[in-house]
Amino acid sequence: MKAKNFDEQFDAGENVTQYLDLQQATRPGHGQRRVNVDFPAWMVDSLDKEAQRLGVTRQAVIKVWIAEKLKEVSVS
Repeated sequence: MKAKNFDEQFDAGENVTQYLDLQQATRPGHGQRRVNVDFPAWMVDSLDKEAQRLGVTRQAVIKVWIAEKLKEVSVS
């Protein structure tokens, strides 16, 4: 299918997913990158307590808190 036809069908509100390879789909800017950060022991202990209280991993707590802060400062 030509891009022009694809665009016309999409713009008309038609379902175009049959033309997409969803196994290869990616979200730009959402790839994973590893970052190493050294925290003092008391901070790791506090993170672990909060993670246990919430029933999630330490990594999840860190990700959510950093995302919240980044969203907060980007609004300012």
